[in-house]
Amino acid sequence: MTLADKTSALQASPAEDRDWWRGAVIYQIYPRSFQDTSGDGIGDLMGIAQRLPYVASLGVDAIWVSPFFTSPMKDFGYDISDYNNVDPMFGTLGDFDHLIREAHRLGIRVMIDLVISHTADSHPWFVESRSSRDNPKADWYVWADPKPDGTPPNNWLAIFGGSAWAWDPSRLQYYQHNFLVSQPDLNFHNPEVQQAVLDAARFWLDRGVDGFRLDTINFYFCDAELRDNPALAIDERNDSIAPSVNPYNYQNHLYDKNRPENLDFLRRFRSLMDEYPAIAAVGEVGDAQYGLQIVADYTSGGDKMQMCYAFDFLANEPLSPQRVRNVVEKFGAAAPEGWACWAFSNHDVVRHASRWGNRVADRDHYLKLLAGVLLSLRGSVCLYQGEELGLTEAELSFEDLRDPYGIQFWPDFKGRDGCRTPMVWSEHADSAGFTDGQPWLPLPTEHRQLAVDVQDHLHASLLNHYRAMLQFRAAHPALIKGDIEFLQVDDSILSFTRRFEGETLFCAFNFSETERQIEAAPGTLSPVEQHCFSGIKRPDGTIVIPAYDAYFADLKEDISS
Repeated sequence: MTLADKTSALQASPAEDRDWWRGAVIYQIYPRSFQDTSGDGIGDLMGIAQRLPYVASLGVDAIWVSPFFTSPMKDFGYDISDYNNVDPMFGTLGDFDHLIREAHRLGIRVMIDLVISHTADSHPWFVESRSSRDNPKADWYVWADPKPDGTPPNNWLAIFGGSAWAWDPSRLQYYQHNFLVSQPDLNFHNPEVQQAVLDAARFWLDRGVDGFRLDTINFYFCDAELRDNPALAIDERNDSIAPSVNPYNYQNHLYDKNRPENLDFLRRFRSLMDEYPAIAAVGEVGDAQYGLQIVADYTSGGDKMQMCYAFDFLANEPLSPQRVRNVVEKFGAAAPEGWACWAFSNHDVVRHASRWGNRVADRDHYLKLLAGVLLSLRGSVCLYQGEELGLTEAELSFEDLRDPYGIQFWPDFKGRDGCRTPMVWSEHADSAGFTDGQPWLPLPTEHRQLAVDVQDHLHASLLNHYRAMLQFRAAHPALIKGDIEFLQVDDSILSFTRRFEGETLFCAFNFSETERQIEAAPGTLSPVEQHCFSGIKRPDGTIVIPAYDAYFADLKEDISS
């Protein structure tokens, strides 16, 4: 089946299903690195629209587009200076409208990355706020007087290094910034601020977006009393968000984020979304210590976020059957009413093809195994552009870095540029088909052999494995919305059942580099097809799974026992 054939049968527009997000597969697009149509070496909105037939051929339900708003680009779009416009680097509002129409024509929903915990320091709100202590927006950001000795008001630290407070000589006060100094934090204790960011969300809802990815969702509120964070014990420190070279991980962040006041604001955000036919949001919970509990709080009750994701599967810790079970069951225990959104890679972490794949001898088969695991767990899924190609983390020199995080902590931490290099569309084209100009980040030579045009027509390629697995998932409601029950979990084998409305699927994965035999689940197993895995059941009932492979079957359980 050609790419055109794969897209021709898709519905003309997404159905108005308020529950569409439950079990959805969302493809993350980092605009700077997806497709450039202007020749400036930076991807743009028209480039995304041009490549949507490829995205549709994967079989995903939605795209999540990382920030494209007007920005000084000190943090590459995560520092917004105008919530209601497109940065000229990426195109125009008309280009965005075209992107929405094209996506909906192909049956793909569009979620956008909304960054509302902070703005750029060039945002008109902050320019006015810092101009005096008595202007109309004086209280729109988190301002505080210095201590008597002139030092910052408390011990809060910024994720990008140093104090979370920056001195402003105009107001003779400090302002809070959880990230870069040029990213001042909004004061969500001010109702006018809450309304302003809700108005920004409404602007994009009225243009037809289907939902949001909410950046750093647990950072919206800080402690109104600005109390010091307590220290963490050494054995409690976790490096899944910030590198160990950053003392940010030395604190228990009780007061600079994760505040209970956030719950009421999230209810306001949900009420806004519920005014529209079928809108959903996924929140990014950036917390190494309390991540899953916060996810539980933010997704419970049906009146806040539809789903959230934490960093449990984005950390460096090796993936094992027991780790998969621990994370999924911990989430289920913490959030029995909630819904997770799982991801193995994104624009902020080392690509899992390197993070985990470098540990095994047969990376190609191992990545196919991981795709099967990710797309079989209970929850929704985010796939990061190039993940389906097996792109590895790029090794860049210091001179090539653009990420302020990497520049700050080089060479102990190399930043996030290695996972943000451009997509590779054509092995032999200039810049691999990404641009006619000079790419904003170098294209690794080893990525070319993984290009879309290399893998597209190879039945056994990783790309077509993802397509097959996504088609398989879509054909089985149990994989989309079903409950999960773990069965055998040891050093090598992960097996579980997924159940939904009369369908039960048995799923087993071999994480080892040698063939394994396992006992069948109680009941009658009938093999299912279209998933590209090669495990089999022998006549004696034994299941044989090759190295880095899997077995799927319909399970008819013996209810007489």
